[in-house]
Amino acid sequence: MPSVSVRKLYQDNQQKLSLTWIAGRGGSDNLIGNDDQRPTLSLVGHLNFIHPNRVQVLGLAEVDYLNRLERSAARTALDQLFHKTMSVVIVANDQAVPALLRDYCHTHNVPLMTTPLESPYLMDVLRIYLARALAVSTVLHGVFLDVLEIGVLIMGDSAMGKSELALELISRGHGLVADDAVELYRIGPDTLEGRCPPLLRDFLEVRGLGILNVRTVFGETAVRPKKVLKLIIHLIKANDQAMQALDRLNIQSETQDILGVTVRKVILPVAAGRNLAVLVEAAVRNYILQLRGIDSTREFVERHTNFLREQENAADLD
Repeated sequence: MPSVSVRKLYQDNQQKLSLTWIAGRGGSDNLIGNDDQRPTLSLVGHLNFIHPNRVQVLGLAEVDYLNRLERSAARTALDQLFHKTMSVVIVANDQAVPALLRDYCHTHNVPLMTTPLESPYLMDVLRIYLARALAVSTVLHGVFLDVLEIGVLIMGDSAMGKSELALELISRGHGLVADDAVELYRIGPDTLEGRCPPLLRDFLEVRGLGILNVRTVFGETAVRPKKVLKLIIHLIKANDQAMQALDRLNIQSETQDILGVTVRKVILPVAAGRNLAVLVEAAVRNYILQLRGIDSTREFVERHTNFLREQENAADLD
């Protein structure tokens, strides 16, 4: 299962959350993950002595509770708390850290941090961060683009012209997310976020031209750091067998399952003379209309059915 270390959490959120690491440096490699099959939301929460969260957050009430305990009672409570598995403790609201809590974190190698932010906001940010960091992922071969604000994954066999199509779309004002290796993360029950591996970021390979730095050639607006996947464009060779198997009216929408998420798919035959960039833009526009409840195919079928019905009624009257 995916996991993230406390050191990584600190590095990624130190500036945003104004975190200060004050004790427990020996636990920097402590892992936060879903190895115990708990949902991501339950990994972060206020101080819980019965079922400790991986990330224990102490707000005003929790620190006040510890301060009001007798020293013996406080030791008993902390013994019970640190007997369970914890990754990190964060004291919110810029509060003074109880000395006993600092000692326990140092002794048990549990990182202790502080922040001036309020605990509810702190937990919201950490939950969103962990949902992305711990998301189930996979890598697919293709080119991932932002076309008309829709995340589009272009797939197909090798030498089908995916990169050339992507280059044409980029030149028309659309944006590149990833080429060749597309990392997809399930950040929600029905949401896939596509990203590019750091090693390949900004680069596009085009046969005959080699490697192009899209950011340098086309400018900053030609690349995107990430995008939610909404539509798959699958390129196939336009031979007789493929054309016969293709549903020309596209009455039954094609879909593809990725990490348990169903994604709409459009199959485009590739042949000489076909302007694939225009076809992709049209497919995206049609998808946007369908999201709004406008289905051109259904409208055509209904119009045709109504025409035939009117013809039958006219024949009966004659």
